[in-house]
Amino acid sequence: MADDFAKAVEDGLKFAKRVYLGKDRAVAAPPRPSPAMERSSSQAYLPTAPMLYAVISDPAIVDNPDLPSYQPHVHGRCDPPALIPLQMNAIELEVDCFLDTALIRVTGSWRVHCVMGSRSCDCLIAIPMGEQGLVLGVDVEIPRKSYTTQLITSDHGNEMEKNARPRTGNGGFLKPNIFTLTIPQVDGGTNLSVKLSWSQKLLYIDGEFFVDVPFKFPEYVTPAVKKLSKKEKIHLSLNAGADTKILCKGSSHPLKEKTRNAGRLGFSYEAEVLKWSNTNFSFSYVVSSSNIFGGLFLQSPPVYDVDQRGIFSIYLIPGSQQSTKVFKREVVFVVDLSGSMSGKPLEDVKSAISTALSKLSAGDSFNIITFSDDTSLFSTSMESATADAVERGIQWMSETFVASGGTSMLPPLEKAVEMLSNTRSSAPMIFFITDGSVEDERHIINVIKKRLACSGSLCPRIYTFGIGIFCNHYFLKMLANLSKGQDESAYVTDHIEERMEKQFTKALSTILMNVTIEPLQNLEEVEVYPSNIPDLSSASPLIISGRCRGKFPENVKAKGLLGDFSSFALDLTVQNVKDMPLDKILAKNVIDMLTEEAWLLEDRQLQEKIAKISIQTGVPSEYTQMILLENIEGPKPKEAGGKKKASRNSEKQKLASRKIPLQSIGTGFGDVAATSDNVSPGFEAQKPPDAAEVLAKAASNCCTSVCNKCCCMCCIQCCSKLNDQCVIVLTQLFSAVAFIACFECCSQVCCPGDDG
Repeated sequence: MADDFAKAVEDGLKFAKRVYLGKDRAVAAPPRPSPAMERSSSQAYLPTAPMLYAVISDPAIVDNPDLPSYQPHVHGRCDPPALIPLQMNAIELEVDCFLDTALIRVTGSWRVHCVMGSRSCDCLIAIPMGEQGLVLGVDVEIPRKSYTTQLITSDHGNEMEKNARPRTGNGGFLKPNIFTLTIPQVDGGTNLSVKLSWSQKLLYIDGEFFVDVPFKFPEYVTPAVKKLSKKEKIHLSLNAGADTKILCKGSSHPLKEKTRNAGRLGFSYEAEVLKWSNTNFSFSYVVSSSNIFGGLFLQSPPVYDVDQRGIFSIYLIPGSQQSTKVFKREVVFVVDLSGSMSGKPLEDVKSAISTALSKLSAGDSFNIITFSDDTSLFSTSMESATADAVERGIQWMSETFVASGGTSMLPPLEKAVEMLSNTRSSAPMIFFITDGSVEDERHIINVIKKRLACSGSLCPRIYTFGIGIFCNHYFLKMLANLSKGQDESAYVTDHIEERMEKQFTKALSTILMNVTIEPLQNLEEVEVYPSNIPDLSSASPLIISGRCRGKFPENVKAKGLLGDFSSFALDLTVQNVKDMPLDKILAKNVIDMLTEEAWLLEDRQLQEKIAKISIQTGVPSEYTQMILLENIEGPKPKEAGGKKKASRNSEKQKLASRKIPLQSIGTGFGDVAATSDNVSPGFEAQKPPDAAEVLAKAASNCCTSVCNKCCCMCCIQCCSKLNDQCVIVLTQLFSAVAFIACFECCSQVCCPGDDG
């Protein structure tokens, strides 16, 4: 899909060269491919900033809407359509950082500069997003029309468990981090005012927070009219909590500080530019502290909230103390070797595990378990992580990691939990890696939950890693949450090794275990997400959220065990906040946790609650559907005498609306059929056969059925006895029959139900 998109943009840029722009310059030609671009042509034309494209099916409509020029006639149509990047007239970026989340808003103006004024085309919006990007809304205004995305309740909840492949429709994900949306039939020369909003996670590396927003515009979106003013604006705000000192480390753009308060900073940048930003917007900062620190945000629920309990969020930051002792580790890698893992997925998994093994210390221990139809072990017991044992483990993987067979998950998981059930002086960790889904997942959850309950205070932490779209990511999330572990995923095979190494680094850097928050249990009613609080790693902050009823205690402590198994206690500063949208910031985690429970219990009421939260916060869920709402201005009612009415009712009457369904953007609940068929993991669903393939298959079946009724020798003998006139008559007859058959076949296969 990404390759097709890149090829369509490349074709579109070639068409754009036909647009004559008078004494100004022509639209910028496609960039000369560098050696890196030649090696990865599919990446060369993928959007690296919010972009709009004209969807060109008929090349004859390509021209300057203001200055028509002679265009040679072009025969045929573009199938698939070409994509011409539209010129951008203005852009404004707003970034608000709260805790570990950034809320992004982009406001821009684009012009359909490449289509005749008398013709129209669809316009495609592409939104590339940063780490764990999540689309929150799109608003578009053009003359006489406006469009806005909206979430509505979906009826496909339980049905999605049967099929993980996303439903088709207008818009959807080009890649996991690139969302696309089509605006239908925009006239040539039209200016589109577009507002885009999404959320993404901040990166945390070596004690620094990083926000990285795709903001790298290609040269060919710069307007050709030299006198046109091009204004670029950026606004950034940070809220790191009370009693914290923020130290700015770096910025990609020349920001000016506007506000500074305790734990809060504001910056802005505004300039007239000759060319749009050619680099992503990035900013890094440090919340200065050498030790573990944290706080608690408390907020009353919004008036429109479906849950009228108070909202709270607890954050723990590991600090910059490099000497903080990490736990000794007992690690078991449980790896899926089913047939679908063959090739790059399995090679990347093996490489990531080899890197993780090399980072273990001599005091650590490890084991490797593989599963398909059967289960295999590197060793019958845990092995000390000596250089010799690590080398033997890597060699064993090279010999044993051969993908074949099915997906039997429960036996290897039980074996791994059994191996780590008696751990007392180390951090027990299980890394469970799979690309599939199985029918007995609810049974697996219940069995593992019982086994973990018998493991004592240091139960094994299960860190799950899901590959592709066919595994049940909610099953994996629940498996991780009930064990105080965490989940990670890679929807495309290109990211497996990178994201897996990130998860390994985070888990192996645990500095605080058995985290508890006191005295939350004294509240009348409290619900914490996740209910089993994960461990704190030096490689990532820990964010906990929840709902409560009753007066919140003024003195709150976070407690746990440090790497040397000494007790840890930290007083948390309780801060009432009003200007922080906690419900939206925390909604994704809350929705995911509730969706796990709704999946496990098959609870219809819980599904309805999730849908209400999703619609209220604008955060997509498995039980809501995103639509594009089109508002069309109608003729305004007039009074007698020709004067327009000015009443509020007339304003309501002037808009006619229609709903355009969009492709489902949920991950689904796994695909057991694809897993049993060993379909290779990936983000894109398998393409259905096109009309030509269907027709060829139908014709083949038709010919086969005819040939079965007579033999070739009989036909030869019969034809040899015919005279010329008879042969001509029969040829004409067969041609007529063939034409009628083809017409009937096309009406039944290619154009069913088309009355036009």
